[in-house]
Amino acid sequence: MNERNKSKLQTWLEIFFISARLGLTSFGGPIAHLGYFHEEYVRRRKWLDEKSYADLVALCQFLPGPASSQVGIGIGVMRGGLLGGVISFIGFTLPSVIALIIFASILHTFDIGEAGWISGLKIVAVVVVAHAILGMAKNLTPDIQRQAISLFALIITLLWQTAYSQVSVILLAGFIGYILYRKQALQDKDQPIAQFPVSRRVGIICLTLFFGLLFLFPILRNITSLEWIAFFDSFYRSGSLVFGGGHVVLPLLEQEFVPTGWISEQQFLAGYGAAQAVPGPLFTFAAYIGAVMNGWQGGLFATFAIFLPAFLLIIGTLPFWNSLRSNPNIKGALMGVNASVVGILISALYQPIWTSSILGPKDFALGAILFSMLVYWKLPPWVIVLSGAVGGMLISS
Repeated sequence: MNERNKSKLQTWLEIFFISARLGLTSFGGPIAHLGYFHEEYVRRRKWLDEKSYADLVALCQFLPGPASSQVGIGIGVMRGGLLGGVISFIGFTLPSVIALIIFASILHTFDIGEAGWISGLKIVAVVVVAHAILGMAKNLTPDIQRQAISLFALIITLLWQTAYSQVSVILLAGFIGYILYRKQALQDKDQPIAQFPVSRRVGIICLTLFFGLLFLFPILRNITSLEWIAFFDSFYRSGSLVFGGGHVVLPLLEQEFVPTGWISEQQFLAGYGAAQAVPGPLFTFAAYIGAVMNGWQGGLFATFAIFLPAFLLIIGTLPFWNSLRSNPNIKGALMGVNASVVGILISALYQPIWTSSILGPKDFALGAILFSMLVYWKLPPWVIVLSGAVGGMLISS
């Protein structure tokens, strides 16, 4: 092996081990993940400077999908090329995928769906989503116009629960944001632009694949009876249409898999609660759903399907981000989209999370305690999860 290849191999191994360590220790959701990344990649290892990191984060916040995973992919690309991006993604994602597949297997093998600690994990889901709503509402709905957009999104997604309601709301909110905020966005100053080692040709190929798969698989699903096509389409579409991070994927996945009977609502909410207990991206919840349906092979396939859009989008847009983010029309539309995310989250908090988890005064009391532990006492998420499991066993005994 020549020195150049040896150097590349060392770089890829370094990317894998560092991202895997982060995947094992990064609790707290996407915002916390970005803090871990900054500490490791910018301050400790100096793989990129502050401006480049800020620019990459801005791009990933702009795109649909799991922002923290996309930032990790982008850093891997900057450090080790396209393969470096794949390795970074695998390292950061694999620990939580394995944990959730094991949990699904235990849930199926021992039939623990009625266990008290499962009820506790459902209440944890209520607390985590409520906390996410508070933080996002403060940042994404600071004025009355965006608060009205959020209210509109809440009402529509609550009363019109179809597979297309979230998509329709996001598109309409983007148009309203474009009308209301394009002049304000025009006045905002851009941050310095980072350069990413991806050619425009590669970017175009990835974007073409993203949109091609998004439109092709629903058509194939309607004209064939192959279960794996329907399976892939549901996960891929969910991963393609999520603005605002992992918590917003909940209503999309719930509407794709619970009404069809592929997974029960109890199994769905139990898995969502368990997903809070593991580090890494919340999108790995798909691994749990896939494993419940088709074992560990289904878990890996679901993970591939739901993360593929994020990978294609980040690689596809890197070469064009300089011109894209300076467009005031896109900035204005994004402000409207982000406001609608808050309403979609509130809708998801009520149905199915709240209505299936808070069934009486004891459940509400446990939820209040867990919420206080998370919001006021600032305890880490894994403590909240363990406390919820214990509390669920106590109140059900």
